[in-house]
Amino acid sequence: MNRRKVLKNTALGLGTLAMGRAIAATDAATNTVAGTTAGTATTNHSACFWCYNGMTLEELCERGGDVGLKSIELTTVDQWPILKAHGMTCAMGTLKEFSIDQGWNNPANHETLQANYTKAIRDAADHGIPSMIVMSGNRRGMSDYDGMINCAVGLKPMVKLAEEAGVTLQMELLNSKVNHPDYMCDRTQWGAALAEMIGSDRFKLLYDIYHMQIMEGDIIATIEKYHPYIGHYHTGGVPGRHEINDSQELNYPAIIRAIHETGFTGYVAQEFIPTYDDKIKALEEGLRICEV
Repeated sequence: MNRRKVLKNTALGLGTLAMGRAIAATDAATNTVAGTTAGTATTNHSACFWCYNGMTLEELCERGGDVGLKSIELTTVDQWPILKAHGMTCAMGTLKEFSIDQGWNNPANHETLQANYTKAIRDAADHGIPSMIVMSGNRRGMSDYDGMINCAVGLKPMVKLAEEAGVTLQMELLNSKVNHPDYMCDRTQWGAALAEMIGSDRFKLLYDIYHMQIMEGDIIATIEKYHPYIGHYHTGGVPGRHEINDSQELNYPAIIRAIHETGFTGYVAQEFIPTYDDKIKALEEGLRICEV
């Protein structure tokens, strides 16, 4: 019970151990990039395949590559050879058995999830895919603390396998207000506490800017505070999850600049649903907006 109390205080308080480490890591990273010159950072561009309904993966590879796309993500092992043939990678892999609401917070799911992710992690390593997405699942009346403990227990064996394979597992932050009611990992603080519990560089957060603007706002301040726990970013215009231009409320050039200033060198993925007749024109606009 003493250990459980310590974990609970760490997870829910985040004012001592977890936040202390977060602040120390943030300060170190800030000092490292303090001399970065504006305009010299390179954004590694990715896009989420599901946003381009009606377009084949081959077509998105060809036309996306022409405008600077390096990765097409949320793709599965059977699609990765197509990406490779077109000189692309998948910055964030998924699996066919993927579920948002049936996640790691429910111990009843652990056996199935562990079997699926054992194969998925090995497949990712074999194909040079750096990261695989994971989900907390929905609350269904469960407390945030119990859900966090369950996630940590279920994920730790997978994180160990990921460490051995050189793959990073990344849990996506989603809003539970508009798009995914009842989803548990809906706040950055909760995700950071889970990362502290797991305690591995091979477990990170997928910070979805669209979702977190809806859920908690303070995007730049949150990125600056929690960036040691963040391994990947998704974009999307708010409201509506469409283009990230000046038709919506977020200042994406300022956000991307703040991301670079943390020393981030990973991928920023466009995850908006294009409204333009020419979807690649919308994608190209998004990529240029994210070059600062």
